[in-house]
Amino acid sequence: MDDEIKKSILKTGTSIVGIKCSDGVVLASDRKVTAGNIVVGKNFNKIIAINDRVLAAITGGVSDAQFLMRLVAAELRLKELKARQAPSVEESASLLAYITFRNIRTPSMIPSIVGTLVAGVDEDGSAKLYTIEPAGAVSEVEDYDANFSSGMPYILGVLERGYKKDINIKQGAQLALECLKASIQRDTGSGCGVDVYTLSKDGIKKVISQEIKATYE
Repeated sequence: MDDEIKKSILKTGTSIVGIKCSDGVVLASDRKVTAGNIVVGKNFNKIIAINDRVLAAITGGVSDAQFLMRLVAAELRLKELKARQAPSVEESASLLAYITFRNIRTPSMIPSIVGTLVAGVDEDGSAKLYTIEPAGAVSEVEDYDANFSSGMPYILGVLERGYKKDINIKQGAQLALECLKASIQRDTGSGCGVDVYTLSKDGIKKVISQEIKATYE
């Protein structure tokens, strides 16, 4: 990429986290949207429903991520209509990874750069978590991941200390909240609020929606 173009690209920040639990998956994010050093949004939902069984937490350019989610949702719906069967979480993550891989390699002055955490529940009730890096690599997550979000270093520090293999989704939701609180304290690209979802055989539930206000004294 040309050096002059690089100077014109606005950096963005975010905090997302996915936690694999004994009875499901927890997916969480902050709400702040930034463009360089400017806060352009304080209440943006970074966890997007691809369909009624799969969620994706996004990091990267907002317009790129929104377009990617709409495209994947449409492709999965077409696949479901043709096969007369809902795509699995693995199939959903694989399709998203393929499109991510293709987009970043499509010749463009400003390439599409999006990282995602994909969580969902298969028809047998099992919950799965996948991470897709901005270059398109996909892998199943067996414990936890924060993808390439700007708050990742602070999130992983909390997870290394607090995560246990037998953690349940109720405990996982509280751990995710602590992760985001830590990243919001230190990462200037994260903040304004948190949203936490659980995915299990009982479905998808939004269990925490908390605004974080600035305090002036």
